[in-house]
This record gives sequence, C-alpha cells and structure tokens, in this order.
Amino acid sequence: MKTDSTVSTVKRLIIEGNIGAGKSTFLNIIEKHLEIEGVLEPHAKWQDVGDGENLLDLFYKDTPRWAYTFQTYAFVTRVLEQESRALSAKHPIQVLERSVFSDRFCFAKNCFEMGLMSSLEWQLYQDWFGWLVEGYTIKPSGFIYLQTDPDVCYKRLLKRQRSEESAVSLDYLTKLHNKHQQWLIDKDDDLTYLDEIPVLVLECNNDFEDNLDEQQSHIKKIAEFYNIQYRDIAPLPSGGKETILSL
Repeated sequence: MKTDSTVSTVKRLIIEGNIGAGKSTFLNIIEKHLEIEGVLEPHAKWQDVGDGENLLDLFYKDTPRWAYTFQTYAFVTRVLEQESRALSAKHPIQVLERSVFSDRFCFAKNCFEMGLMSSLEWQLYQDWFGWLVEGYTIKPSGFIYLQTDPDVCYKRLLKRQRSEESAVSLDYLTKLHNKHQQWLIDKDDDLTYLDEIPVLVLECNNDFEDNLDEQQSHIKKIAEFYNIQYRDIAPLPSGGKETILSL
C-alpha cells in the first residue's frame, strides 16, 4: 500500500466544487498553461457498468434506490483511477478533478441527511471509506475550490444538457453548495489532518471558458499559491488565436 516511490513523490492538488462549477473545463484550461498533469473524474466507468448499465443515470432517476450503490462505487472507482494514474505519473504535480473527501463530506453525507441512505448504509459507507483512505490514498497537497453560486451552477447544467443531469434540481445543488462550504471553508469534518491542507478559493460565478482575463487571473493565483511554473496567456489580437508565452 502507498509504498511505490513514484506514488510517494507525486504532489497532488484537488479541484473541488459543485456540479456545474466548471471543474473539467477548468482542469483542461489550466493543464495547457501550468506545469501539471490533469486527472479527470472516471465518468465513463459510472456510465457503463457491467453489461452497459448507466449507474449515474440510475442514481439521478431513482436516488433512494441507488444512492448507496452509486456513492460507494463512485469513491471506489475514484481511488482506483487516481492511484493508477499516480503510479504512471508523467509529471511530479497532478491536479485531480474531485477527491474521495468530497465524495464523503459533500455527496454521500448529503444523501444520508436527505434520507436517501439509511443509517445502516451510511455506516457501511463510512467503514469502506475509512479503510480505503487509510490504505490506498495519498494525502493531498492542496485543494482548489471553485466557489460558485448554486443558481449559476444550475444555469450551466441546463446549458450543457447532459441527459443524466436532467433530474438535478436547484434545491439539490444548494444543499451540495452548503456541504462544500462547511467542509472547505468552515473545516467541518472529522479528519483533523485535512484541516492542515491549504485551500485556494477561486470565485467562479463569471464565465471563464471563453474569458482569457478570467483564465489568466485564476492561473496566476494557482501558480503563486502552490509555487507552480506557468505559461502566460497573451491577449488575443483582433481575429487571432490564443498565444502561449513561456516565462
């Protein structure tokens, strides 16, 4: 467990945020300009289980039935994917889309508090979580929190029109937002060592996908906060394309 020299030397930063905060888009952008390797969530594994079952879709369509199954499978596959990528790391700094900690303190905890998991299921989840985290996960070097208002996230969900997310409500996003705030801002968790991990909060209500100024601002903050080399984003000439300048 966690003894491979490659794994032990990998520095890990985690992008956290609500559904619709723009995590995968953000990761794809910063990977172009920061000296890092990005690791996306294993969505494909959740959408094609066994004989083609879409567990993510089942979870959203019948959450009480599938909450425990999906939340457990999500963090197990996340651990497997992230540890596999650590073993084959091409760069000493990896930036991951979400972590098992947001699985636990935001998504699964929210399911339990909404009555979508029984007390027994919640206890089983925590037992599995404790065992996997203790034996198979690397302590993160930092969190990057894309702090985004729930109504902004909801508008982005409607815009991107992913079939599995059609049942996601603004109320659900608001509850998840509150969980992220409690965990990353208020430090309301039962893993004291997480409190020592630095959190960079980026306000992401403004669209950054097509806004180079927003991208530049976020990239510089990450580079300065975590001491990472970066490449600047030059202003676009009229009708031109993005230019990368090496610093």
